Amino acid sequence: MNEMATEQRPLWSRIVDFPLVAMAAAIALYALAVAVALLLGKFVSIGQPGTAIAHAAIMLGLTIGVYKVAIARLGEHQHDDLRAARAPTDLGKGLATGTILFSSVVGVAAMVGIYRVTGRGSVSEILVPVIASAIVPGFMEEILFRGILFRWIEEFGGSWSALIVTSALFGIAHIFNPGATWFSSFAIAVEAGLLLGGVYMLTRSLWMPIGLHAAWNFTQGPVFGVPVSGGPPNGLLHSTLKGPTLLTGGAFGLEASLICVAIATATGLWFVCLAVRKGELRQPWWAGRVG
Repeated sequence: MNEMATEQRPLWSRIVDFPLVAMAAAIALYALAVAVALLLGKFVSIGQPGTAIAHAAIMLGLTIGVYKVAIARLGEHQHDDLRAARAPTDLGKGLATGTILFSSVVGVAAMVGIYRVTGRGSVSEILVPVIASAIVPGFMEEILFRGILFRWIEEFGGSWSALIVTSALFGIAHIFNPGATWFSSFAIAVEAGLLLGGVYMLTRSLWMPIGLHAAWNFTQGPVFGVPVSGGPPNGLLHSTLKGPTLLTGGAFGLEASLICVAIATATGLWFVCLAVRKGELRQPWWAGRVG
């Protein structure tokens, strides 16, 4: 939409389409979907893992539905970051990237004697953790932080502002997790915020960030038995983390370790560089309206 066409639209339309107003509306719709899903979930109790599966289906179904029907249509530049055509390829890339990245973190931790396997779990033990710590957060957090916050902060303030603000918010959102410290939130902001924001900038789709996020959580928790952002470890492998807190991440887990910060941040910077080279660096909202 060119500047002349924008100026010819009614004032109310320009206000509704203003990036920060559209973002506020999207957040409200997202919150409504979550609230309704939680309310409906109270009426479903069929034993585990059935209840966990049903609750996840309700939450994801409502949130994705609201995103596709309403949130994707908000704002001056409407676009759908959950297009079905992109799902197979981008989701696969995300799953592979997340698995390789956290396997590398655990591999380095094992080589320096921080991570040790102490036993084995069973497949039946990990089904609920997979849903609660990988699948649901992968979708829900990426829709909120990249599909809503990053999208409209970038439209208003440009790509660099969106990357900085959403990374900081993502870190702060984890400060209330079990075992969290200010350093763990800083680590999440730097490593995960940069990594997931960079992937979103590069692909302009939510599928790869969702896959990366879910695989990252799945690999560390249900596979290697490492606490997922401070959550209780339940994995195919039972393990311990012993050593300096800066290397183990303490009670929060390896995400708060310097090992993870180094590997994930370097990868995130690489994705951001690829996005810039691809021409995906967006200018602030006011840049196209000056002059």
